[in-house]
Amino acid sequence: MTPNESRVALVTGGSSGIGLAIARRLQADGLRVAVLDLDRPQGREATQQGGFTFIGADLARREDCRRAVEETAAALGGLDVLVNNAGFQHIDPIRDFPEDTWDTMLHVMLTAPFLLTRYAWAHLTRSGQGRVVNIASIHGQVASPFKSAYISAKHGLIGLTRTAALEAGEQGLTVNAICPGYVRTPLVEGQIRDQARTRGLSEQEVEQKVMLEPAAIKRLLNPEDVAALASYVVSPAAWGMTGAVLDLDLGWTAR
Repeated sequence: MTPNESRVALVTGGSSGIGLAIARRLQADGLRVAVLDLDRPQGREATQQGGFTFIGADLARREDCRRAVEETAAALGGLDVLVNNAGFQHIDPIRDFPEDTWDTMLHVMLTAPFLLTRYAWAHLTRSGQGRVVNIASIHGQVASPFKSAYISAKHGLIGLTRTAALEAGEQGLTVNAICPGYVRTPLVEGQIRDQARTRGLSEQEVEQKVMLEPAAIKRLLNPEDVAALASYVVSPAAWGMTGAVLDLDLGWTAR
């Protein structure tokens, strides 16, 4: 058994998009991978077909966060890598933002990563080579209107990343954040279609003139681009990288 084949990873929000790409890449790297998502037939089928261990859980529920860690460790014999990727977006001005949606978004995208890291701490620090990767967003660095809960959660996730990195360093556990720009996922493709309809633009015009206007490279990322960076961050080669906020933003913040 190679060193990677003895390592176990848990990827949240892993049944589609960025999460599924990361799960596939880590599996290709030799890790044994558990995928956490809402327990729906489509997600369960997609992950099981990929050869992953499926963990059905709702990250808005504190007890599900604890259970997810326990089930992963029981099924695969431990937990060495935690990728906090799960999330969703809701677009509304602050004055109209639904309070229950705010609560759910903050719990899924900020509280759950904290709880999962806390519950997994003993597993992650056992080998001296544990890894936590928080998938933040370029919106963890900059703001845009009508995304108050999403942006608040992603800014908070960067703060959590840096704090956990300082606390974990002596135990060999690294904690880093990846901040992608717009990635071609089903969620983003849906946003493109919606904006094309409401703005009277073509989908290509929405990509170039709206989403990618601040970027130096006028091209959407693919989920595999984020997965490639995550692969390095969890590798033994990245042992000296912790508390880092890694922009994969097409030059968005270079201005």
